[in-house]
Amino acid sequence: MKFGSLPLSEAEGAIAAHSVRLDGGAIKKGTRLGPLEIARLEAAGFREVVAARMEPGDMAEDAAARLLAEAVAGPHVRADAAFTGRANLFAAAAGVLRVSEAALDAFNDVDEAITLATLRDFAPVAAGDMVGTVKIIPYAVPASLVDAARRTSNGLLAVAPFRLKRVAVISTLLPGFADKVVAKTLAVTRARLAPTGAEMVSADTVAHDTAALAQALGRAAQEGVELVIVFGASAIADRNDVIPAAVVAAGGEVVRLGMPVDPGNLLMLGRLGAIPVLGAPGCARSPKENGFDFVLMRLLAGLEVTARDIARLGAGGLLSDIAVRPHPRAEGDAGQGFAAVILAAGRSARMGQGINKLMEEVGGVPVIRRVVEAALASRARPVIVVTGHERGRIAAALDGLDVSFAHNPDHASGMASSLRAGISAVPETAAGALVVLGDMPLLGADVIDRLISAHAPDEGRLICVPVEDGQRGHPVLWSRRYFADLGALEGDVGARHILAANQDAVAEVAITGAGAFLDVDTPQLLAQARAALRDEQVVRTEPV
Repeated sequence: MKFGSLPLSEAEGAIAAHSVRLDGGAIKKGTRLGPLEIARLEAAGFREVVAARMEPGDMAEDAAARLLAEAVAGPHVRADAAFTGRANLFAAAAGVLRVSEAALDAFNDVDEAITLATLRDFAPVAAGDMVGTVKIIPYAVPASLVDAARRTSNGLLAVAPFRLKRVAVISTLLPGFADKVVAKTLAVTRARLAPTGAEMVSADTVAHDTAALAQALGRAAQEGVELVIVFGASAIADRNDVIPAAVVAAGGEVVRLGMPVDPGNLLMLGRLGAIPVLGAPGCARSPKENGFDFVLMRLLAGLEVTARDIARLGAGGLLSDIAVRPHPRAEGDAGQGFAAVILAAGRSARMGQGINKLMEEVGGVPVIRRVVEAALASRARPVIVVTGHERGRIAAALDGLDVSFAHNPDHASGMASSLRAGISAVPETAAGALVVLGDMPLLGADVIDRLISAHAPDEGRLICVPVEDGQRGHPVLWSRRYFADLGALEGDVGARHILAANQDAVAEVAITGAGAFLDVDTPQLLAQARAALRDEQVVRTEPV
């Protein structure tokens, strides 16, 4: 192909290289110049035009693109019609894209005029998704180059359709592990499976115990499932830990523990006969893409996944900045401190008609005032009170205290809206916030300060929770990086599933006493708080 300025007298049959604006409409780039176009150019005063002229043996861009796209398209991939030297390729079925990377490199090495771009190998795709595009750079290329590219490209792109349809999910439980976390995990898993056509045919819960889990795995295999996903109440730390040990106890094998993908490091791949068993990392409780998806989608397409396959995922395996990786700018300077967000918007539905638990007195002081005074006695600043139901009474009970208010007009929709209101009111300079329940009258400033002291981004301690005898309490300290997740919550739910999805970042702080564990949701619990305070006062006034 010749390219350059041509006298108009020699331009007939050439291809316009650039658009030319003329009265009555432009001659567009790529137009084959005929007598009419040349006459219009002459009338406008042009004597020459930049154009491309095909030579013997050349193939026009659209013909070359279409021919190569058809050669590239393997099983379950279709080539679209070519236009302006481009032919797009689309998935003809939902599944996992397979790209022969060696063939792709060979194709693109033929000549700079011929290019093919694709999605990554093993990318999950839906029917109709664009998976690649052939682009011819000039207006024509030698047919010999097209033939050379064709020889490299047979079956270069293919889709392995999703095949596995019956999936069992098993969740292991420890004391205090919330039902809401399991429910949220199942909902996320159903949504993850939906595009593949797979169905969650069973959802079992068992104790976080090797024998109990081994029995559950055996039951799932007997029910004819094709894949088992296990969500552990705690992360897998070793091949002798509960989940891998249970796979072996059930007669299976552990193929790989750990993967070079963040998030997703703590994945386990095992097999129970022909049935793959996935020990899910904590991040799999989140709908965000993570290393779990890489392995799950391959398995659902019926593709073999070996330990070597997982080991090779390191290049491109850094999906996002993970919680336990130090990131001082994201966390803010520790000297900037932590806000206290006190939730005081609820209707006290479990207390009985007309009773606002936050206005009930413990030790002669309204519950909400006791909580706020504890926060003000701590290092947390500012102290933000989220109001909703009876906002005027709450504000009056806190008269004279150095607090700010964030009103939640949508408080009737549940706790999530109050979390959003509170978190959005935290100053940008704060390193994070403690979410404090407004109905915990025995909470002390020391608990808040100990949680603040436990926060250590460089050591991966980004979420701090009080714990006694395996039971988690409140408040919870959240680093700023989790504010987006907290703000995305909906309905009458707290943040338990965010904790579950980020277990590696959670620091458990040992706390004794009822202060971090007793909230006065009911008249009975309110009576317990009053009694506990009286007992404490009696002890303190006894002579030494």
